[in-house]
Amino acid sequence: MASSLGMQSSPSRTASFLKPSSSLSRCCSRQTSLSFNGASTRISSTNTIKCDISEPLNFGNGKPTIPVLNNQTLPKFLESARVDKTVNRNDTRLKLFSGTANPALSQVIARYMGLELGKINIKRFADGEIYVQLQESVRGCDVFLLQPTCPQANENLMELLIMIDACRRASAKNITAVIPYFGYARADRKTQGRESIAAKLVANLITEAGATRILACDLHSGQSMGYFDIPVDHVYGQPVILDYLASKTICFSDLVVVSPDVGGVARARAFAKKLSDAPLAIVDKRRHGHNVAEVMNLIGDVKGKVAVMVDDMIDTAGTIAKGAALLHEEGAREVYACCTHAVFSPPAIERLSSGLFQEVIITNTIPVAEKNYFPQLTVLSVANLLGETIWRVHDDCSVSSIFQ
Repeated sequence: MASSLGMQSSPSRTASFLKPSSSLSRCCSRQTSLSFNGASTRISSTNTIKCDISEPLNFGNGKPTIPVLNNQTLPKFLESARVDKTVNRNDTRLKLFSGTANPALSQVIARYMGLELGKINIKRFADGEIYVQLQESVRGCDVFLLQPTCPQANENLMELLIMIDACRRASAKNITAVIPYFGYARADRKTQGRESIAAKLVANLITEAGATRILACDLHSGQSMGYFDIPVDHVYGQPVILDYLASKTICFSDLVVVSPDVGGVARARAFAKKLSDAPLAIVDKRRHGHNVAEVMNLIGDVKGKVAVMVDDMIDTAGTIAKGAALLHEEGAREVYACCTHAVFSPPAIERLSSGLFQEVIITNTIPVAEKNYFPQLTVLSVANLLGETIWRVHDDCSVSSIFQ
């Protein structure tokens, strides 16, 4: 499967891809160049892929690439699944509003969809209270609020709730909370006595605020969808990562997909099946406390192989780093880390950039602070995926067919 994501890396990243020792090398014959002109960035090539953004990208040393699409180009998994190529892209009844958690992602989603973000005033009072005012009419409209509940999780969650309330009181017809990263998703069950199930509590808060639908990306566990009493559209970031891996020359006989824990086996198995039915290995770990993991054993053979570790999120990177160390001890030639949500709480950056990983592949559901860039990091955009899903929800088309 050839990638159409328009990949481009910084010089340091490209050099690492082309090392002869790597079994995953660049598979792209196009020569690309970056030019900066005011507030826009263009990626020029024989088949030009244009991406205008509100602020220029500064590709400094170690800064990752964020490959994005324009509204004429779709990757394979979207091209083959599109059910309606003649939808009305100028529907004034569809409104997009962005919170302050990840405005860069919201801008690219809106640009992919050919729409402008709605005008909204969000500010904080001196005591920290949040004020939200919509600055255009949404009466009778289908409103989509783009706001991940990423760190600072409580601030961003409260902002989302107030945005939903503002839309409800402004007589919006439908209010869809687009939550690329759903905070508190890990608190989805009771593992000890007297614990709260915060995922259910947050679901109740969003529902009671007035949301009529949820669009979430890679929830920590599937049962979280059942916590909402409103419809939930659950999309997966794996196709974006698979499309990126397909842009490289992969020796599938040397490839093994690794689940960093037993709980992620289903996710890793689905990933391996789509990656030419690659073999699967499992890291058995025992957790002694929150954000503390101890690797105990490896189930499967990784000797002499290229290991691709797959998870939904990386927080402190303790689990995935200890798993990578075990893989190297067991003879893995290279280790790649793939995840959708890059929470990156300290000391994640130190662990991920310590030399254990050939490459760390994430998506931009959570904005990555510039201080957290490191040469092995690659950031993929889910803007096209979320933008296409929003159109399908608005047009009452199938969402699940994207992933089939």
